[in-house]
Amino acid sequence: MLNPLPSFISLSPEIAQALADKKPIVALESTVITHGLPYPENLQLALEMEAEVLQQGAIPATIAVLDGQVWVGLERPQLERLAVSALEKGEPMHKISARDFSAAVVLGWSGGTTVAGTLTAARQAGLKIFATGGIGGVHRHPPYDISADLPKLADSPLVVVCAGAKAILDLDSTLEYLESHSVPVIGYQTDEFPAFYSISSGFHTSGRAETPRQVAEIARAHWSLGLPGAILLTVPPPHTSALAREQVEGAIQLALNEAKDSNIRGQAVTPFLLRRVTELTGGESLRANLDLLKNNARVAGQVAHFLQVD
Repeated sequence: MLNPLPSFISLSPEIAQALADKKPIVALESTVITHGLPYPENLQLALEMEAEVLQQGAIPATIAVLDGQVWVGLERPQLERLAVSALEKGEPMHKISARDFSAAVVLGWSGGTTVAGTLTAARQAGLKIFATGGIGGVHRHPPYDISADLPKLADSPLVVVCAGAKAILDLDSTLEYLESHSVPVIGYQTDEFPAFYSISSGFHTSGRAETPRQVAEIARAHWSLGLPGAILLTVPPPHTSALAREQVEGAIQLALNEAKDSNIRGQAVTPFLLRRVTELTGGESLRANLDLLKNNARVAGQVAHFLQVD
């Protein structure tokens, strides 16, 4: 670990032991549980992602905030609490990014951590790899709306396994931001930058890795140069559920127009767009999303074995 943990960050007993034993650990985010899917599908996905990591011989560390305490690693009752909707239990769940931790701790919030929030806690705990679906990035409208994920990627030394950036974003500008901030974008067994639901976006990665070991070697070489940021490992969605880019783009454009007409802004934009794209594709984008999340967890579990725990 970098430093002694603040009192408001707790490790589950399993994660504390895994760190002590230098076992491979994979961080997992939790906004997909609190804000991405309804109950009980969200709980099922959380358990399946953890199972994918376990099947690779690594330890899953789902990260979330409960009653103002940041947890690195959740036990089953904690996952269930996150998953049950506010309508059913009357407990509001916050969407917690890096900026929100101080308020969450002091005010006793509970909620899921975004990519930026998960990176913050995972780095504090000394974890080296994190699996998610798609990162945030530069929005299409307005272009000055830039996700906190991007600057956090630029200063967090973890391997981040994803299916690229969310397809609703301006992918070209997102890649330019990552390049400007020296974040390597490495394609896993591909030179194509995936577009979340789709295998290709029409853009290229800055590098390519063929094996989990090679990913770890790239990460160590990057950090040995004193470069502080993440390695963004982009994994195409499985062929069995990936969608054609043209199909997705049509749904996105319609959803963007609806969001503009409804004056939806800020953190509400992404959940709205993802929900509408799911509806407009007849649920096909949701299937692709679920499959890529599990696939990313699987790849992260494989790579984790080759990353040394400090």
